Amino acid sequence: MTTTALPPLPADVAELLRAVDAPPRLVAHLALVHRVAEEIAGFCAREGLAFDRAAVLYGAATHDIGKTVHPEELSAPGSRHEPAGHALLLAHGVPEHLARFARTHASWDEPGTTVEDLLVGLADKAWKNKRVQDLEDLVVDRLAAAGGKERWEAFLALDDLLTRIGEDAPRRLAVQAAHPVRTG
Repeated sequence: MTTTALPPLPADVAELLRAVDAPPRLVAHLALVHRVAEEIAGFCAREGLAFDRAAVLYGAATHDIGKTVHPEELSAPGSRHEPAGHALLLAHGVPEHLARFARTHASWDEPGTTVEDLLVGLADKAWKNKRVQDLEDLVVDRLAAAGGKERWEAFLALDDLLTRIGEDAPRRLAVQAAHPVRTG
């Protein structure tokens, strides 16, 4: 993979991003997080965790779509993109069970959080090698329960995966940075 080559997004997501005129930097970010989500989802499935894989991958591929409405949040912190993204996805006919990730990807610690929400949030952190212990602990608990493992075993397995993913973070960050924040 060259420095600026992007992993593919699902065709329906790529079309949606074109329709909303998503900036190249956002498309790059979503493609990179989607690819990390594929790795995390594959690992979790092998560990025996039951979850909606398609929802996780869709959520990872669209979680920041609200930054088309709030492009300032492409290069500065902010959370206005979260409800805006949810509304944007609903307006484009995306079902609630998929649109919700735009709203929930940063609020994984709230009551009622699903394993799918946790995995989208984890992918959004892991792609850049940001380790969030509370989030990882929630995933470890789910993995241990699903796989009938001791918690420490689930922790070590997830830690190994996230360490491997993190080793490629500098390249992913460079790929994202090679794409302009604005279209045209």
